[in-house]
Amino acid sequence: MSTRFAMLKEHQAVTGDVTAFDGSILYLPKLLPQPVSLKAQRRSDSEEITITIQITKVLEPSSDLCVPFYNVVFRRVMRILDMKPIGRNFFEPDQATVLQRYRLQIWPGYSVSIRKKDGGLFLLVDTIHKVIHSDSILNVMHTIYRQSLNSFQEECFKQLVGSVVITRYNNRTYRINDIDWNKTPRDSFTLFSGEEITFVDYYSKAYGITIRELDQPLLVHRPREKQTSDGKLDLVLLVPELTFMTGVREMRRDSRMVKDLMKEMLQSPKQHYTCLTSLLRRIKDKPEASQELMRWGLSLDPDIHRTQGRILPAERINLRHSSFIPVKDLMWNKEVTREASISAIAMNYWLLVYPKRLQDVAKTLVATMESTCGPIGMRVSRPTVVELKDDRIETYAKTIQSVLSSEDKVQLLLCIISSSREDLYRAIKKLCCVQSPVPSQVINVQSLSGQLGKLRTVVQKVLLQMNCKLGGELWGVDIPLKQLMVIGMDIYHSRSKGMRSVIGFVASMNHILTRWYSRVVFQMPHQEIADSLQLCLASLFQFLLPQMNHCLPKKIVIYRDGVSDSQLDTVLKYEIPQMQKCFKTFENYQPSMVVVVVQKQISTNFYTMEEEQFVSPPPGTVIDHTVTSLDWQDFFLVAHHSRQGCSIPTRYICVLNTANLSFEHLQRLTFKLCHLYWNWPGTIRVPAPCKYAHKLAFLSGHILHHEPSTQLCDKLFFL
Repeated sequence: MSTRFAMLKEHQAVTGDVTAFDGSILYLPKLLPQPVSLKAQRRSDSEEITITIQITKVLEPSSDLCVPFYNVVFRRVMRILDMKPIGRNFFEPDQATVLQRYRLQIWPGYSVSIRKKDGGLFLLVDTIHKVIHSDSILNVMHTIYRQSLNSFQEECFKQLVGSVVITRYNNRTYRINDIDWNKTPRDSFTLFSGEEITFVDYYSKAYGITIRELDQPLLVHRPREKQTSDGKLDLVLLVPELTFMTGVREMRRDSRMVKDLMKEMLQSPKQHYTCLTSLLRRIKDKPEASQELMRWGLSLDPDIHRTQGRILPAERINLRHSSFIPVKDLMWNKEVTREASISAIAMNYWLLVYPKRLQDVAKTLVATMESTCGPIGMRVSRPTVVELKDDRIETYAKTIQSVLSSEDKVQLLLCIISSSREDLYRAIKKLCCVQSPVPSQVINVQSLSGQLGKLRTVVQKVLLQMNCKLGGELWGVDIPLKQLMVIGMDIYHSRSKGMRSVIGFVASMNHILTRWYSRVVFQMPHQEIADSLQLCLASLFQFLLPQMNHCLPKKIVIYRDGVSDSQLDTVLKYEIPQMQKCFKTFENYQPSMVVVVVQKQISTNFYTMEEEQFVSPPPGTVIDHTVTSLDWQDFFLVAHHSRQGCSIPTRYICVLNTANLSFEHLQRLTFKLCHLYWNWPGTIRVPAPCKYAHKLAFLSGHILHHEPSTQLCDKLFFL
């Protein structure tokens, strides 16, 4: 890309000084004689290249096609400010914060894009950060070699494949798809000119870099769209010595490190505002940057946009014997641990499994459960205790399998484990979710250590979670709509080679939206999701018919997570017709539908003014004008209270509404659903069925690698 920019820049005498180029499309304020053919020399191999410029369109200033052009112009402005482009975003490596203790750097940056909205042309800006590891991938491989000599290649694959790395010589990022152990930097590849060159010589000539370790394997990146002329996928091979890990994928277990990272990256509304206005001021104060905008007739407001929002009414939380309006931060932890849940399942026959050395911890846990279960309406009988001789995976697996195969009345299995081990957790969950289906709870002994008050708090949360997994109902909100079903959907995409995508599908089964049906479907890459939707809906209605006395819901509201703007037409034209087709399999059944796409990954932020200070807006804040879409009916909702950083809103796009549900009622329903996630006694960013679908898809795709047993489909076993 940079080569094309450089070659085109040599011909400013022809194109003029005022140009905007994105690598393939050239925007000019004047017409050139047609066509124009130019010659330039490519820097990498000195070959003469022919550049052909041909007019494709004349754009009116009001045309939607101008928006991509405006973005090209603004990307140039960011470059003028000496910011480094990485993907679609811009960063400032020279302003990096170095966390030497963790061998990490935090690069500050901005995501920027120009969009047409209801209120006109807007610059969408957000502050972002990129975490870069100071050690190269080669250093990481050396560490793995020292720690896992006998399984070196296997461990490298496990730790590195799926990671996103950066090459510092050109600041480009790549996802590692594989490791080629048969290739080294001594091997050759073919340049555009057809010349064969080794990796060692290429990096020496192109970047002045000397590769020191000549026997290292090469990392493989498979571009999604970069294909050769014969249709084969063109691979990108990377040298580990020159690549660096980004993000904190394998470090999330280090809570101290995550805390230190968040301290550097989280911004208060005031700090966020200061960063945004600082960018606007830098553009204004740098003549070359402001002139670049002016040459194309563009200008920026000196401050962020201010508009009017609304705050939705507070929702009443309903328990078994009482109801209440939550306090300002929308948390109700005290109420749900002191008063009875809507329905509680008695734990009459349950198993407690633990290594023998944790015997005292297990006794304390059972005693605390018995003393704290009463206020929340649960009854906990003494468990059947299974002591293990050690904490090896094989010991857990064989013992649990043996007990579950001989006992058919087990309601729940509770396992205490001695450390946070994903392999052990995976083995237990596979047994309990797939092979011998029973609700299960896994507790790390570290969470049970500490003072009695802390232990009681932990046990209260565990009891509430186990009640959910058994089919109990914790709390609800008022749902005025009758004969309503709400569905949540999300997709888990595995980063591992050849792994399938997983659709999580969760639907309400009663009128107060406190009982849930769940289904998982694995599908091959690029398979149409519509096929899986039909399967989910058909199995849902077959399950519900006997329970609902053959009276299916008249209104269905579907919240579809994991959809970008470019995929909205696919939802409308393919997914929805397939769902409607499913209804026709039931005689005289034509429910009205509302389909809402949920978008969390957005760069829109809201603040409100409080005593002349910017603060996060209160939960229930809605914006449904000015910054909304010209093409779709959408709104932004801040449903949760944020204790740290800025409260990021969630965008909701209504792509279908045959239920004649008013926009205000849809906003109210959405806010109500954000109160119903039972793993958190407060509001969350998305409607509860979406969060449940996300948890289900993640468990199935990341832990189980298999569909859970349908015997668990009417319980929230995945919490």
